[in-house]
Amino acid sequence: MMTNYIPTIGIEVHVELKTKTKIFSNSINGYGQMANCLTNVVDLGYPGTLPTLNEEVINLALRACLVLNCKIRREMHFDRKNYFYPDNPKNYQITQSRTPIGTDGYVEIEVDGVKKKIEILEMHIEEDTCKSTHRGEKSYLDFNRAGVPLIEIVTKPCISSPLEAKLYLEKLKELLFYSDISDCKMEEGSMRADANISLRKKKSDPFGTKCEIKNIGSISNVYLSLEKEIIRQSKLLDEGKTFKEQTRRFDSKLNDTVLMRVKETGNDYRYFPEPDIPFVCISDEMIEEARQSIPMLPDERKKLYLSKGLSEINATKLIQNRPLSDYFNELLKVDTNYKVASNILLGDISFYLNRTEKSIYDTTLTVERFKELIAFIDDKTLTSKNLKDILDKVLEEDVAIADIIKELGIENITDDEALRKVIKDIIASNLEIKKEYLEGHSRAIKFFMGQVMKQTQGKANPKMAMDILEEELNK
Repeated sequence: MMTNYIPTIGIEVHVELKTKTKIFSNSINGYGQMANCLTNVVDLGYPGTLPTLNEEVINLALRACLVLNCKIRREMHFDRKNYFYPDNPKNYQITQSRTPIGTDGYVEIEVDGVKKKIEILEMHIEEDTCKSTHRGEKSYLDFNRAGVPLIEIVTKPCISSPLEAKLYLEKLKELLFYSDISDCKMEEGSMRADANISLRKKKSDPFGTKCEIKNIGSISNVYLSLEKEIIRQSKLLDEGKTFKEQTRRFDSKLNDTVLMRVKETGNDYRYFPEPDIPFVCISDEMIEEARQSIPMLPDERKKLYLSKGLSEINATKLIQNRPLSDYFNELLKVDTNYKVASNILLGDISFYLNRTEKSIYDTTLTVERFKELIAFIDDKTLTSKNLKDILDKVLEEDVAIADIIKELGIENITDDEALRKVIKDIIASNLEIKKEYLEGHSRAIKFFMGQVMKQTQGKANPKMAMDILEEELNK
C-alpha cells in the first residue's frame, strides 16, 4: 500500500485472565453460560457490597509483566474510573490509573528479517463491564462478564505500519497463550484490540489528528482496518481537509471503518484511589513465584526443536499448535527419531485429529506407543502407506503397535538381499527398458518400480526398493 504520509499507530489490548473466579467476587469466571447465571450482588453493583481482591489476578498479571519485559511496580493501588453507562451499574469501574502494575515493557517482532521492539507504555489491571446486546429497539445486559479480570496492555505510538501491528498482536497473543495467562480467544472476546492511528508528512512534523478504532474482532481485521483508515485519512489530507479526533469501529460487512462519535472534549473520569481495596505491595517472593510458574515459551521451544534436528517449518508449525507442542515436549524425554516423529505428528496424525475434531490427548497414543510406532518406521517394518492403513487403530485402541501390525497382516520385505534378487531378475528380463533408463527416459524407472511392487505384492519398502533399483540400473 503506497501513501505519501507516515502512519503512527498505537494499540490497546484488553485480555481476560484465566482465573477460576472473578477479580472482586467469588462468582465463576466462565464463558458461554446462560445469561446472568454467573453473578452475585458484588457483580451487580448492589449498594453496600465490598470488593475482595483475587490473589491469582495479581499472580497472572506479574507473570504477564515478566513475559512482556515490563518493570514491575512494587507498591500499587486501584482507582475508581467514574462514568455512567448501562453496562456499569456502580457508575464506576475499578481499574489502575496512577499505579499500573507494569511499565516500560516490549515485545520483539521481526519485519522482513529486521527485529524491532514494540514498546509497551503500561499494563494495568481492571475489571470488565457487563455485556450489552441490542435487538431491535431493546437492549439486554448480561452480567456474566461483569467483574471478569482484565489486563490492559498499552503500547507507545511506535508502530509504523498495519503489518507491524499485525505481527505485534500475533506475538502478544502467542506469549500470553503459552504463558497460561489467557486463552486469547478473540472470537469469544477474551482478547480485544483497539487501534489508534494518525498520519503526518514527515517524522519532524507533529503528530496528526488521532482516530481510535474500537473493539476490532480479529487480528486480520486490525490489519485491514488500519489499511482502510490510512487510505481514508490520506485522501482527506490530500484534499486539504481537516477532521476532528474521533472514534470509529470496523464494520466487517463493509470491510471498512465507520464513524461512531466525534470527540469534542476529553473525557474526565475523575479518577481517585479505590477506598475499599488496600494498597498492594509486591514482594520479591511474589515475583519469583510468578517467574517459576511460566511454562516454556515459544522462542525457547523453537530453539529446542531446531537443536533436535527438526526443520524450521516443522518447528514453527508445532508452536502454532499448543497441544501438539506440549505433546512433543513429552516425547523429547525419550530417545527416538524426532525428525520422523514431527513429520508424522504434523502429517497423518494432524489429518486424523482435524477429521475427527479431537485433541492428541483424546487418543490412545501415549508417548511410549508413539516411540514404538516410530521404531517400526525407522526399521522399515512400516511404510508411509502402511501407516495410513493402521493409524485409526493406533489412535483409537490401546493395543501394542506390533500386535496391530500382526493383526492386519502387514509384512514388508526389508531384507536387502531378498529384495535385491527380485530387482536383479526384473532388470535382467527387461534390458530394453534399462537401456531407455540409461538414455534418460524417466518413465523407465516408474515401470521398474511397478514391476517390483507387483512381484512383491506391494510388500517391498518403496524407499529401499528405489535405492536398490537405481543402484542396480546404474551398474
